[in-house]
Amino acid sequence: MPSMSIFGTITLSQPDPTPGGEQLSALPRDDGGPVFAEPWQAQAFALAVKLSEQGHFTWKEWAAALAAELQAAADRGEPDDGSRYYHCWLAALERLVGEKGWADRAALVARKEVWAEAYRRTPHGKPVELAAGLAPPGRG
Repeated sequence: MPSMSIFGTITLSQPDPTPGGEQLSALPRDDGGPVFAEPWQAQAFALAVKLSEQGHFTWKEWAAALAAELQAAADRGEPDDGSRYYHCWLAALERLVGEKGWADRAALVARKEVWAEAYRRTPHGKPVELAAGLAPPGRG
């Protein structure tokens, strides 16, 4: 009969069948699953999961990138209270984008500026939208 050690684990919880489930278990959550303080957090979460599911990077690569960002945050003295978790999540995505050659750092910074400017121009309560074909500064 096959068996496994349960030393140090809570025996009433079910194993997470999701690839990388151990990393997902650290997410802020309630009974319904992960919780997000802001929409961008949910979008960053979904993007990482979808890119991994589609084979753009392995969950092991993702976990290593996120772990590196969490360690960097700790080294900078950022609080370990969960308030910066999704900032690290997004930084890990950006790290993989750069490592995979999908966009360079300058392109990411330029795109953030385009979004920031669109946000500043958007009236309160309205959705932020980029004009069709809007390129980052100096690119079109």
